[in-house]
Amino acid sequence: MTLSRSLCVPLVLLAVLLWWGAAPAPAVSKAAQQYYAQGLTALQSGQGVQAAAQFSAALELEPEWVEAYVNRGQAYVLQGRMDRALKDFTQALKLAPEFEEALYNRGRVYTMLGKHDQALADYTAALKLQPGDWQLYYNRGNAYLDAGRYQEALKDYEQALKLNPNDPRIIHNRGLARLELGQAQAALTDFGRVLALDPNFAKAQYNRGRALEQLGRIPEARGAYRVFLQSADPTTEKDLLEKTLQRLKQLEGK
Repeated sequence: MTLSRSLCVPLVLLAVLLWWGAAPAPAVSKAAQQYYAQGLTALQSGQGVQAAAQFSAALELEPEWVEAYVNRGQAYVLQGRMDRALKDFTQALKLAPEFEEALYNRGRVYTMLGKHDQALADYTAALKLQPGDWQLYYNRGNAYLDAGRYQEALKDYEQALKLNPNDPRIIHNRGLARLELGQAQAALTDFGRVLALDPNFAKAQYNRGRALEQLGRIPEARGAYRVFLQSADPTTEKDLLEKTLQRLKQLEGK
């Protein structure tokens, strides 16, 4: 089963914005503020190692600074150090159990690690605090999709689209859920809409081919797969490109 999904990872994270452009609380020392500001700058430019070092320096001076733990966790995510990221998000939640951004970001890491139950628990808890956050519905939908709970995934994508109607990532993943539920025509419509919004969304072409196959429209499916082969990035889609080539061979003569 191929679940070509995307996980929402905003470049400027909401947790970062909590303190960006505003003065920290008076109890935070000036030196810690400086380390924190330097960490934010590094984090926004994608420098995970440098960002983690700066947030660590801030935390040495202010060991209960919740936002510093969350942002250091983000820096560890950039480095691929998921175990450390989890520790930081969990520590933030020990200090502030209803901090929605810590729940959201720990849920993302659990999703990346394939720990679906933990991810679902965090997203659900965060949604109780922020019921209007489309990213939470989207990412909980992804966790449901990973877990094979397609009807629940579909429901979350529908809710995310009510809040953010034209995001091609949400529409694409709704198409995946529909495809797994046997709703091939509805899935095909979703993938077509994705490509209308973003013609460079290569995975939508691949999954469009899958939907066309389910509908028995084999020549059109072959055409969609060929377009995917021409448009996909071989550095990031190597496995899917190989799978598509194999599928085309299987479809020859049909």
